[in-house]
Amino acid sequence: MSHTLTKPGSTEVDRKPSAAALEFGQAWEYAPAPESPDHVRIDPKYGLFVGGRWVTPRSGKFFPTVSPSTEQTLAEVAEANAQDVDDAVKAAREAYDKYWSKLRGADRAKYIFRIARAIQEKARELAIVESMDGGKPIKESRDVDVPLAAAHFFYHAGWADKLDYAFQGRRVRPLGVAGQIIPWNFPLLMAAWKIAPAIACGNTVVLKPAETTPLTALLLAKIIEEAELPPGVVNIVTGAGETGAALANHPDVNKVAFTGSTDVGKRIQRAIAGSTKRLTLELGGKAANVVFADAPLDQAVEGIVNGIYFNQGHVCCAGSRLLVEESVHDIVVKKLRDRMHTLRLGDPLDKNTDVGAINSKAQLQRIRELVDAGEKEGAERFSAPCRIPDKGFWFAPTFFTGASMSSRIAREEIFGPVLTIMTFRTPDEAIEKANNTMYGLSAGIWTDKGAKIFYMATKLKAGVIWGNTYNKFDPSSPFGGYKESGFGREGGRQGLSAYVEVE
Repeated sequence: MSHTLTKPGSTEVDRKPSAAALEFGQAWEYAPAPESPDHVRIDPKYGLFVGGRWVTPRSGKFFPTVSPSTEQTLAEVAEANAQDVDDAVKAAREAYDKYWSKLRGADRAKYIFRIARAIQEKARELAIVESMDGGKPIKESRDVDVPLAAAHFFYHAGWADKLDYAFQGRRVRPLGVAGQIIPWNFPLLMAAWKIAPAIACGNTVVLKPAETTPLTALLLAKIIEEAELPPGVVNIVTGAGETGAALANHPDVNKVAFTGSTDVGKRIQRAIAGSTKRLTLELGGKAANVVFADAPLDQAVEGIVNGIYFNQGHVCCAGSRLLVEESVHDIVVKKLRDRMHTLRLGDPLDKNTDVGAINSKAQLQRIRELVDAGEKEGAERFSAPCRIPDKGFWFAPTFFTGASMSSRIAREEIFGPVLTIMTFRTPDEAIEKANNTMYGLSAGIWTDKGAKIFYMATKLKAGVIWGNTYNKFDPSSPFGGYKESGFGREGGRQGLSAYVEVE
């Protein structure tokens, strides 16, 4: 098995097994273990799901959705214009006024439970399509995304008839029509994350998935259709930025929920300022993973890899900044370097794959730009020895040492498998460096002292903080950020408040 070592400032060179690769047994080929897509049916063309029906876009336009691992077109998807969005909002308003807001919570729960069970039944198909359309490894789609999507529907179905108890005996009522815009990094999970609490609380929904990963949202629409959810309760419109802007700006939308970039979130906030629309934003992040000298270092390294490389850095809470206590810096860097030699990059549908494809060509160019900037600023780069496929969008797992706090790679969200390693000497210095960012979404703390975890957690300005683990999610636990990572919470009892008026 040949390996490619990506050297600073160069393209892939030196195609031969490295000493570290030989040491870790990577000179041996793994037998391919692909998940077969033969039984998966992707329609050649998808319309819009509006009012419980599949309709042709009034725009008459369609755009391709491309597999980032092969660059092949998977399907043509409708491009909704402002009139299409208006049709979807009208369908959602009619469904809200006529029946959904008046339906008993227990009856709403039956529909939501039905959707959750259908996701479980179609889990294999959904996982395969998620990996084909988004580029993430099948083991992440199969073991994380799809089960969590089902769990969110199950969890919120349980709340549907208990909302008065969620707010200390106060009565609640739904808001109306929710316009929801989701990103490309967790397409199915984000759809569940948004839709489940909204409809459990009695609202109706118009959802716009990301233009680069629309397929699992459209498969979810088919599940909703098969579950016989009343027409108009959930509508799904596909398109790019103009479609999302039309949805956020629509005068008959009562609530906007957006997950995506900080810049777009700010534009949405400005656009709806002065209106009565409710808003929640889950935006960018530059999370710090803080590793103390007394931490279980092997466990910490595995958590670091899980937090930034297994998901290609495609999560807003990715631990892309690693703060290591100075006395163990060299040890941690060596352990991390050794672990990266064992990572397998390649076909997302292969169950042996650890690192999949970058979501799009534009995102790959953004990663390359920031990595080049890191090298120009004097940081030292190490990229894992990987065989880069000829087709598709790929970037080898990478980390930088010797970067300063002012470096672009230490401050800007990369959204790729790139880690910046810095040091600290005291807990207070670690806190200062971790908080020295415009973001505040998540953080990780690694130490064998429980008191140190609690002390750090009270000082870190992040909405979600993990102790001796990373990237663990549960629908009963609220998720959200501070500062320019947005506001509002999703998940848990706190997430319900975003979709109700409390009286």
